[in-house]
Amino acid sequence: MAGLRATPTTIVELEAPAVDPSLLALVHDERYVDEFRRFCQSGGGYLDPDTYAVPASWDAALRAAGAGPAAVDALVRGLADSAFVAVRPPGHHAERAQAMGFCFFNNVAVTASYLRGLGERVAIVDWDVHHGNGTQRTFYRDPDVLYVSIHEFPFYPGTGWVTETGGGPGEGTTVNIAVPSGTSSTSYLAAFSRIAIPIVSEFAPDWLLVSAGYDAHRLDPLGGLLLETNDYAAMAAALASVVRPSRTIAFLEGGYDLQAMAASASATVAGTLGLTDAPPLPSVISGSAARVVQLAVETLARYWEVV
Repeated sequence: MAGLRATPTTIVELEAPAVDPSLLALVHDERYVDEFRRFCQSGGGYLDPDTYAVPASWDAALRAAGAGPAAVDALVRGLADSAFVAVRPPGHHAERAQAMGFCFFNNVAVTASYLRGLGERVAIVDWDVHHGNGTQRTFYRDPDVLYVSIHEFPFYPGTGWVTETGGGPGEGTTVNIAVPSGTSSTSYLAAFSRIAIPIVSEFAPDWLLVSAGYDAHRLDPLGGLLLETNDYAAMAAALASVVRPSRTIAFLEGGYDLQAMAASASATVAGTLGLTDAPPLPSVISGSAARVVQLAVETLARYWEVV
């Protein structure tokens, strides 16, 4: 929040409402939702070795899931030029009936489902250092939701290899850019430029949702990638250019260094709104990342204009 408030623009702060239960049911099994509620009300505890809940987690999770639809409504009403959903718990690991990776409900998937119900075409771009397994599974067979993830691999949660491209009518609408630990900022951005940007542009979404984790930052204690703060501004600026104004929402996912999170969140908003002179994305990919990216390009060329 400190980083967002330091961005050189006017910030409109809205309190997140609890999610509509019927909307939550589009993404999560109703029995799981009820079991999670009762688990929190009984005192909480560990849902898995990483994921801990307390009584207040129920309300926090409901509001985190409700924030995205509220942001959609605010943008449609013209209250702002973009939105940043600054919530915890994060969401992209949450499966239909399973909490994992600090996530209880899949916030970005709930918002995408809300938009799908309005007849909108949605692209989700996930730059968290971890693959968003829950988001991918939710839309794996949906041709009207594009999911693009760039993440460290092999790494938690073990999903997200380049050959995972969607199923049935959604074949080709799942895109995974799996880069190895130690990938440089330059190679990461070049991979993003070579694959993510042209595919999102070709898909031509009505709305762009960004799973904005900041654990790929070089200062983060959990990730093994080397992004700099300004890299988030560069990616956000490139993405914002492919959708209409006021149709971009960023969702806070992971990130475990407070200084890096604050600066990177501010950079994301500045890049989205064109408040900074973001440098052009590089084109040179080196080391082992080059081999993996080439494999991804060869896999995805069956569906998209990537070279």
